[in-house]
Amino acid sequence: MAPNTPPKGGRPWTGRHVLLVAVAAFGVVIAANMSLVYYATGSFPGLVAKNSYVASQNWTKERAKEAALGWKITMKAAPDALLLIIDGRDGPARGLEVKARIGRPADARTDVDLVFVKTGPGRWRAPALGKGYWRIEAEIADGDGNKVRRAFRRAGPLPKSI
Repeated sequence: MAPNTPPKGGRPWTGRHVLLVAVAAFGVVIAANMSLVYYATGSFPGLVAKNSYVASQNWTKERAKEAALGWKITMKAAPDALLLIIDGRDGPARGLEVKARIGRPADARTDVDLVFVKTGPGRWRAPALGKGYWRIEAEIADGDGNKVRRAFRRAGPLPKSI
């Protein structure tokens, strides 16, 4: 078959056909990119920390404060609850107040208060988490005006109180 001979029962492949196929292919790619950009910018509210360097310095200061107070703060997930455990130098910490917020790591607009109920010295309990990845920010204060902020990241269920 000669190079410009049309195939049996069809028209010859011309430069116009190649152009249309190339434009259509690029159109599909551009449309896919634009839809991804639209959904990405619509679902991400922006930065949680405006300056990550300053945020890391604050985190270091908070950890140093925690160490100076002699507190060891841990969070554990039980099947039906989230457990916050704070131990001091001489055992469970006493006389502390806990405030917490919970939300998704990428969306601070939906953060809500998380209520921890005191179950004993240095022990608090909150409802279990639902599916997904969660950011929990706790502020722990003692009666002397000392405050420590801690952030935890957990995978698990949604709190039943939300």
